[in-house]
Amino acid sequence: MTLPPSPSDVMSALPGHDLVRPLSAVPASAAAPREAGTAMAYTQGLRGYASAHEQMTRMEVVRRLARLKGYAVSEEFAQPPLGRVYLVPSDTIVGVERAQDLGIHGRDDFFGGVVPRPFVSTKAITHPLVSGDAHAPEGWNPAFSRMVGDAVLPGFTAFTRADAALAADRLLQHGPVRIKVVRETGGNGQTVAKDRAAFDACLAGIADDLLDRDGVVVEQNLREVDTLSVGQVHVAGMVATYFGRQRLTPNHHGAEVYGGSDLTVVRGDFQALLALPLLPEERIAVEQALLYDSAAQSCFPGFFASRINYDVAQGLMPGGEWRSGVLEQSWRAGGATGAEIAALEAFRDDPQRRVVRASGYEVFGPCDALPPGAVVYFRGVDDQVGQLTKYTTVETDRPSDDDHPA
Repeated sequence: MTLPPSPSDVMSALPGHDLVRPLSAVPASAAAPREAGTAMAYTQGLRGYASAHEQMTRMEVVRRLARLKGYAVSEEFAQPPLGRVYLVPSDTIVGVERAQDLGIHGRDDFFGGVVPRPFVSTKAITHPLVSGDAHAPEGWNPAFSRMVGDAVLPGFTAFTRADAALAADRLLQHGPVRIKVVRETGGNGQTVAKDRAAFDACLAGIADDLLDRDGVVVEQNLREVDTLSVGQVHVAGMVATYFGRQRLTPNHHGAEVYGGSDLTVVRGDFQALLALPLLPEERIAVEQALLYDSAAQSCFPGFFASRINYDVAQGLMPGGEWRSGVLEQSWRAGGATGAEIAALEAFRDDPQRRVVRASGYEVFGPCDALPPGAVVYFRGVDDQVGQLTKYTTVETDRPSDDDHPA
């Protein structure tokens, strides 16, 4: 395996008290509130992420973000309460006007992202259409794929069966393809096809209305894949930026799914992250994520976010050459959010600390012994995924800013 010569050559959610608490109930170690406010989850009219473990995880996220901001905590209302509200939406908010109606005018008002159209929040934007006359939703901007260029893997997005078949024919000439349902997360909703018959069988399982509304991604399949995460969060006047590596774990059906992330988080922006002595492939991942983020801001006016996360896959193409590319974006609270919050809490508690290493874990099945200091976000039996434990940890030893983030 040969790396590119230079990266610049490629651009505890256990059931708790969720009712409003007075500010005096916030621990003394929390940052002093800039003004009185209330933090709450927001799910009204949003899709999915409503299983027991997701709801309970989200409420723990709300509680911990509230402590960082010095806010009270509230149950979700059909309409936000009067006064300053900090929302943690279950999904990306679609529509600038809708965001404004919810009191979301900037990064300080919520934990997540706002996009102008539904498809912008999905992995559909990652790839170009297969031809200039291919079907696309209103607002599709072909400039995005031109801007990201080789910062993504070879692939296409299709909104009709004919366009998807054409994409498959082109890509299958070079090796197996991966078919992705664009709204699935955590490695779900993906199938690898080695030939056209297998591709057709997979596509037949996708309903016409789903294909027309959301589209499907057809992408060159990588081997020996390492998935990195690159992201940034803005909370309570703090900015934390990170890269990390994801772990896979078997679920109760034996499928390999997201099992957590190990993050290296810096206090500050992407320039602070790039100032670390990153390995070449890590630097490539950060630069590709930055390019993807820049293209989204340029091509989709109205997009803004207080939490951004980009998955970057690195592995071998069918011909054996090494390749790196952004897979998708997440502009909502996600799998790495527990580790993100743990890093923010460490920065709050130690103003001199510049680098934090935090990890999140998702364990399917028994998990009796937890590491000392672990923060539990969910521990129980979920009606959809079965027995599951979700927790985060932080390295207790302060890493030197000059150490390589291994």
